[in-house]
Amino acid sequence: MGFPRKYAPPLLWHCRVSTNHPHTVHRRSPSQSSAARRIARALAVIATLATAACQPVLLDPKGPIGRADRTILVDSLAIMLAIVVPTILATFAFAWWYRASNKRARYLPDWEFSGRLEMIVWAIPTMTIILLGGVTWIGAHELDPATPIVSKTAPLDVEVVSLDWKWLFIYPEHRVASVNQLVLPAGVPIHFKLTSASVMNTFFVPRLGSMIYTMNGMTTELYLQADETGTYRGMSGHYSGEGFSDMHFDVRAVSAEDFARWVNTTRDSGPTLDGAAYAEFARQSIAVAPSTFARVEGDLFRRIVSLQLAPGPGPGTEREGTAQKAEIKR
Repeated sequence: MGFPRKYAPPLLWHCRVSTNHPHTVHRRSPSQSSAARRIARALAVIATLATAACQPVLLDPKGPIGRADRTILVDSLAIMLAIVVPTILATFAFAWWYRASNKRARYLPDWEFSGRLEMIVWAIPTMTIILLGGVTWIGAHELDPATPIVSKTAPLDVEVVSLDWKWLFIYPEHRVASVNQLVLPAGVPIHFKLTSASVMNTFFVPRLGSMIYTMNGMTTELYLQADETGTYRGMSGHYSGEGFSDMHFDVRAVSAEDFARWVNTTRDSGPTLDGAAYAEFARQSIAVAPSTFARVEGDLFRRIVSLQLAPGPGPGTEREGTAQKAEIKR
């Protein structure tokens, strides 16, 4: 029996069914095959280019917090697949068994209730929810952002301020600061204290672990660690106005020796960040180039959090400044 062209089975996808004779199948001509190969190659190139910049950063963590986050993600996926996969298989099995040509399938139009089916239908989702809840509960407590990372090395304190639209990183122990670049010693726990000098924002380094909010007038805490040297992408994960798309930074994890050299180099040149300089720095600006401050006023972060230094105006209030897309170079 022949098949109408648009309902041809998979075995005939690469053939042409004759409309004149239902049993006659004609193969593609060489020119048609060549055109099909060219289209396939073009689609492959487009797919490659589209995914060239994609990296599985969440599945390739570079720190203990990131690895713990990945474990929760994989475990949760496995638990959910335990119900999703059988459901999909059962759908195909029922469709095949109760096909019109299967005379062995029992037709029960008056069927109403089955205790065994009710047990299966309710037990599997209940077990899935219990397992997911257990994974979430345990992980939420073990990965509390304010819980220190167990290490023989003392943590390095870094104070983080999100502004419109840039990041300020203060190293209180060394009295230096950087803008839109975060330099860290690899293998050392980092204790972040975070706040916002404008609207609410989020601090996120996908390869290192958990994302956390920054909020005006308060401080949040986060512990992260980079186990390997390298450069990782940091970003804002919360829309905050015109310059949001440029509000990202590089995280450079370096050796302890290179970190010490960077601190000494930063101290040797650059401006001082005091209250007056901060007031100018806090003005809205977009696509700000990375820079450093050689000296930082000792209680600057505390004054930002306590609002002794006025917060930024927020998006939409300095149109002239944002329209010019000013870039601070220090």
